[in-house]
Amino acid sequence: MDISDQETYLRAKDCERLTGIPEATWRWWAHVGKGPASFKMGARRRVWRKSVILAWIAEQEAESLGDAA
Repeated sequence: MDISDQETYLRAKDCERLTGIPEATWRWWAHVGKGPASFKMGARRRVWRKSVILAWIAEQEAESLGDAA
């Protein structure tokens, strides 16, 4: 496996930096099962796949633009 093929995993703070959505919101969404899918890596660390976050952003944009049309 090439290093470029590896997935990037983001923590809540990284998701905040990427989207501007507060870290607490990411944690809440994970707790209540909303927002992009996340999972636990180890006993306590919750992560999101960067590819999933980017796809979710694209979906949000498409839905928003679709509502405006």
